[in-house]
Amino acid sequence: MVYLSCIESTIKILGGIYALITLLFIFWGIWRGLHRPLDLSIISVPLIFRSLVFYIIATLLYFGFCFLIWRPLPLNISVLAHYVSLGIGGFLYYLGLTFVFWGRLSLGHFYNVSSSFSAPLFTDHQLITHGPYSIIRHPMYMGIFITGIGGIFLYRTWTLIFITLNVLGLIIRAQREEQALGKEFGGQWQEYCRRVPAWFPRIGSRFKNNHISDYGQNKNF
Repeated sequence: MVYLSCIESTIKILGGIYALITLLFIFWGIWRGLHRPLDLSIISVPLIFRSLVFYIIATLLYFGFCFLIWRPLPLNISVLAHYVSLGIGGFLYYLGLTFVFWGRLSLGHFYNVSSSFSAPLFTDHQLITHGPYSIIRHPMYMGIFITGIGGIFLYRTWTLIFITLNVLGLIIRAQREEQALGKEFGGQWQEYCRRVPAWFPRIGSRFKNNHISDYGQNKNF
């Protein structure tokens, strides 16, 4: 059990560091996006979503709530189940975070945050279809969901259940983004949708790396 505890602690600590690095990378993208002009002919954007103060407050409230509910789930599992949970959880957690990080990296300076109400595009926006966007159209959102599922197995806290349930809001965001991107890119967007599924990759399919959505070609980040 001591050996298991040591492995588990290492995986959890490294997982926390990986999550922090990914979040900082995302927040940097949000900060940069606030200083770039938007194409308001595509969609109107409430001024509050262009305010750094808003994102600071929203972040503090969200993670403050996550901290408050960071309580262990009422589970009593065997040693074997503990090993299985650690293996499944670690794999899914790191896989999900990798998709989030890879997606953010692929979007480069075209990364922008959306909401359930709006999905603003930049004036020079381009459609991103390389990297994980050649596999599915919403790799960052799917990555968050996979991370949450893996985190439930790995950390076994109420916080990870809450984060996993956020996928419901992310689905609405994805719909807003697809509407904006379809309006902006027309036929190019339709062709991309025919080639690449929204959420689940087509097993055995070959995807080309070109020039999207969670938003946004560019390899700058």
